Amino acid sequence: MSKIPETLRYSETHEWIEDLGNGRCRVGITDYAQELLGDLVYVEAPAVGKAIRGGEACGVLESVKAAADFYAPVDGTVTAHNEALGDHPQWLNEDPYGRGWIMELETHADACAGLMDAAAYGKLAES
Repeated sequence: MSKIPETLRYSETHEWIEDLGNGRCRVGITDYAQELLGDLVYVEAPAVGKAIRGGEACGVLESVKAAADFYAPVDGTVTAHNEALGDHPQWLNEDPYGRGWIMELETHADACAGLMDAAAYGKLAES
């Protein structure tokens, strides 16, 4: 069974988002997503300063099996990306909710309101 932290919100495309306060959020892929993708070897994150729209592809994740798009869970502007993933893409597999975060966004205060809580995401991941 995949780990699904209670403190995060989730998208239907298997991204998690953590509210950091003051309209800032941290984003990554879920444990379930990294299990499906397999061993990740490359991450292409959106550039700092890029405006992104919720639900749209904004990056690429490559595993030994395939390449997959990474989707923005909410609208916002990229304020940081995890540069260490360039040298350590395996962190997405080993610690998807910690060292494996992908980007940080500046967004509006209630941006996460329409996303799933852990219980709802757990049901989606089971189906």
